Amino acid sequence: MPIHLTLFKVFAIDIPVSKIDQFNDQVEQLSLFRLSSRTPNRSDQAIDTSFYSIMKEVQQAMTDRMTYAGVGVDYEAMDPFKRLAQRAGRETANTILRLGFSEVEMSRGESAYLMDAGDHYVAHVEEGLGTKNLVADAMYRLTGKSYYDHIAQCTVAMIVNDMITLGALPLSVAMHLAVGGASWFNDEKRSRDLIDGWKKACELARCAWGGGETPTLKDIVHLEAAVLSGSAVGVIKPKSRLINAAAIQQGDAIVLFGSSGIHANGLTLAREVAGKLPKGYLTTLTDGRTYGEALLDPTIIYVPFVEDCFNEGVKIHYAVNITGHGWRKLMRAPQSFAYIIEHIPVPQPVFSFIQEHGPVDDQEAYANFNMGAGFALYVRESDVSKVLTIASRLGISALRAGTIKPSQVKKVIIQPLGLEYLGSTLGVR
Repeated sequence: MPIHLTLFKVFAIDIPVSKIDQFNDQVEQLSLFRLSSRTPNRSDQAIDTSFYSIMKEVQQAMTDRMTYAGVGVDYEAMDPFKRLAQRAGRETANTILRLGFSEVEMSRGESAYLMDAGDHYVAHVEEGLGTKNLVADAMYRLTGKSYYDHIAQCTVAMIVNDMITLGALPLSVAMHLAVGGASWFNDEKRSRDLIDGWKKACELARCAWGGGETPTLKDIVHLEAAVLSGSAVGVIKPKSRLINAAAIQQGDAIVLFGSSGIHANGLTLAREVAGKLPKGYLTTLTDGRTYGEALLDPTIIYVPFVEDCFNEGVKIHYAVNITGHGWRKLMRAPQSFAYIIEHIPVPQPVFSFIQEHGPVDDQEAYANFNMGAGFALYVRESDVSKVLTIASRLGISALRAGTIKPSQVKKVIIQPLGLEYLGSTLGVR
């Protein structure tokens, strides 16, 4: 039986077509002989040698394939801790009753924590940048541009984009900047870029910058590094704006909203790719930009979009911030639905670059990166046109990507790529 090139494309394995064609030609020429004789000859041995050579390359490519878990970010190891923390957290919920607040239990396992305050809900979120600032530090050394205004926006975006998934709009955001030594603050340009970027991001998120904390953690944080994160308080008012997964219905449309690039997830793997390149972050992409520059594009803040949807009467059944766990996040809701993706956005060049040089196959890429889609809404089909219009007005690309269908098993199916993820691969609850 001939070897088909599609076999290798499925696994993102780059075997020369000429080598596959040579093997298939040999098989075709000698197939009749093998039907009539079991005695091996030199031609048979040539086929065996060609097949063995190809399979060695397959094995090597499979071994070298890059995964998120392989570079140290293993959700299977981290998610059990998250679930354990959620269970412990539930046991503390009654402590706020004396203050006139109560926990909104459905928010456990979601991207924001909600408290019922009577005529409105209060939301709280804690999030971090991850390792994206290490790319900024490297590019600062290489180019003289700090990019800390960009990563400031990324940090704020990570916080507020989680908050809006339940319909909460941010009131205030606080910065947490942990450094390895007080000397980190001696770089006035970097500090100013960080402050300016954080301020601008809060303005984009339509919220106040409420303060923060700047601990010096010698011997915990590297002297030249920093850990950038933050938290936010938000409000859902009126309470009818609550986005609750219970509202999801079969037949709902899945609308995907464009990302600006990698955003702030997957940078650990992206940095590993840079380490394999002779020119590192200065390697040029197909669009003429450098790899480092593309990785540092600021994350889109989707707050104005969600707020404008509310103001214009869109009933949002569910919202997803596509960050860690990639497109698997589309099935974050507790119910068992099939999320059928019929159309996908074209990912930015930085993603194809990572896939090529990792290498990283489609299955791994869509399981961990946003792949050009940074946010998702589930709405009635009748609201799709209005949602797309609002996104266009705000300069955000949007696509009616698919449909929610009934299913006994929770899963995401990306039809154009032949990919499927089962609910068992997403352990956030």
